[in-house]
Amino acid sequence: MSIEVRVPNLPESVSDATVVNWHKKAGDNVNKNESLVDLETDKVVLEVTAPESGLLQEILTATGAVVTSGELMALISAGSATVTPAQTSEAIPQATAETPLSPSVRRLINENTLNPAEIIGTGKSGRLTKTDVLDHLNKQSHSPTATTTETPIPASAISPVIELSTTPASNLRPEQRVPMTRLRAKVAERLLQAQQNAAMLTTFNEVNMQNVIDLRNQYKTRFEQKHNVKLGFMSFFVKASVEALKKFPAINASIDGNDIIYHGYYDLGIAVSTPRGLIVPVLHDVDQLDFAGIEKSIVDYGEKARAGTLSYDDLKGGTFTITNGGVFGSMLSTPILNPPQCAILGMHAIKDRAVVENGQIVIRPIMYLALSYDHRLVDGREAVQFLVTIKECLEAPAHLLLNI
Repeated sequence: MSIEVRVPNLPESVSDATVVNWHKKAGDNVNKNESLVDLETDKVVLEVTAPESGLLQEILTATGAVVTSGELMALISAGSATVTPAQTSEAIPQATAETPLSPSVRRLINENTLNPAEIIGTGKSGRLTKTDVLDHLNKQSHSPTATTTETPIPASAISPVIELSTTPASNLRPEQRVPMTRLRAKVAERLLQAQQNAAMLTTFNEVNMQNVIDLRNQYKTRFEQKHNVKLGFMSFFVKASVEALKKFPAINASIDGNDIIYHGYYDLGIAVSTPRGLIVPVLHDVDQLDFAGIEKSIVDYGEKARAGTLSYDDLKGGTFTITNGGVFGSMLSTPILNPPQCAILGMHAIKDRAVVENGQIVIRPIMYLALSYDHRLVDGREAVQFLVTIKECLEAPAHLLLNI
């Protein structure tokens, strides 16, 4: 009896997926719920598992193939013997039930014949992230016992190589041609769409972060002890953004054809940079979260993003986006809209600057803020006042705590 392995149902917003990597080959024994293949969409990597134990009889979709919902990918012969202990001892170490591995991490482990037990995990509950494995490989390549031969870059760390010149001259000027990942292609498409279809404009302001820094330094230890999460700056910006969005509802709206949709809820996207590219997980109904809830959600999404385990629900929706280029040292930038949203807030690095207070020049920690918006829906007056509201909330954080 043959059991079919099919592409799982993809969300309406996703038309197809790409076969990234088969973890088994034809003729291998598989166990029920064992990972068989990873599928990459323009948002997340899906893990397809074996529906039943048996022998992997035939693989019908090769690596790199584009597949759609319900498409047949493989056949399993039911009733075949499962992997024996002898076979298991020769296999590459697999994750235990206590320490599951994400698809991207498993690929690195398998391709480099690593033992996950030897790698320190920094994810939630000690879970291994892709960064942990790459750091481990980097340490190996620079260890005293390492050979002088350069350690090859793992195949999952970059896209598959299509063409690489091997002429003698290429040793001096090497070139590498790689296909764009699904996520990178989708990001490129959406950014281009935003520039072509919106009347995008950016307004700037600066905020004195001294009061926020003082408040955070005063309570961060007690906050972490009580809530088991660090008090960062992002929760202050999320809270300030919600207050400003309530005051200027057009910035929380979107355009649909000739209609304007005013959203009566606040779903804020937080842009996160990952090894696969930029993704924007969404904090739903963020106005109902306190500071601890916001910080915990951000940490959880960050770990999921690095481990490649974000779901479609984590990325769905969003009425406004915040992006923080300051973590990379950016002083000033003009963020691009995340369609169909009509505005995005850009945070930047906090730097000590000379400012004038009460006629005196003093040094204060200053951050530049940028608000990019669709001028078709948002007037310049609203955009400027929106940014001023955020500035006022952050420079007097009691507004956020007392809801005044």
